[in-house]
Amino acid sequence: MSRGGEMVYIPDDSDFSSFRDQCESLEGWHCRYNKAGVTVWSQGQEESCSVQKIKTRISCKDVPAETLYDVLHDTRYRKKWDSNMIETYDIGRLTVNADVGYYSWKCPSPLKNRDFVTLRSWLPLGNDYMIINYSVKHPKYPPRKDFVRAVSLQTGYLIKANGDGACVLYYLTQVDPRGSLPKWVVNRVSQFVAPKAMKKIYKAGLKYPEWKRKHDPEYKPWVYPEQNTLPSVSLAELSVQHADSLENIDETGLPEDHLSTSDHES
Repeated sequence: MSRGGEMVYIPDDSDFSSFRDQCESLEGWHCRYNKAGVTVWSQGQEESCSVQKIKTRISCKDVPAETLYDVLHDTRYRKKWDSNMIETYDIGRLTVNADVGYYSWKCPSPLKNRDFVTLRSWLPLGNDYMIINYSVKHPKYPPRKDFVRAVSLQTGYLIKANGDGACVLYYLTQVDPRGSLPKWVVNRVSQFVAPKAMKKIYKAGLKYPEWKRKHDPEYKPWVYPEQNTLPSVSLAELSVQHADSLENIDETGLPEDHLSTSDHES
């Protein structure tokens, strides 16, 4: 996403087009899971499996594309459905369709928890929507001792309208977890973690309209930029977050049988 350079930039139409192509293409992708309307693919060599690309797809009946777009933007609502999230907040806005935010993620025990600072950008395209991000450095939000700062090389969602009141959701991610992970973790991501996450988003989409009616129904700064009260952030304040500048931990020896019971929930 950062075009291999040192300059932070806001994704343009070509970046969104490339992201969409990756979501929709099957070339070079290996199917790892296909059950109950959820498909997971991976791309990448086994030796570098901790930074392979993962792509998931789910058909969402009875959830319009614009509803799922709202769900993925609404940080207040995210606390209701994303049980892996520890904390998330918006840091500041760059343009009407780009901001900088923080997200911390509860990893399956006994792995250490991860966090991210990312530049996020979004693009409505008629009935379809895209949201993409990559990791950046912000001077006021350096790595913390209680988290491993991970790097999103490219992460995002493509939401495609699919008939009347339904949609298809793609989630594509390439993240460097800044740790040498055991192979069972990588397998669990494609076989368990990713499908479960997609089902959660789908359920969140079904419940969102009722929740939103009771919580500032008119407030959608991702749709109405004039509602955005975040402080402005300059691109000059940011720099590209390179993985090699961060601590790398070795968790390859962690056994699978020490997983916390909550990680086995369906």
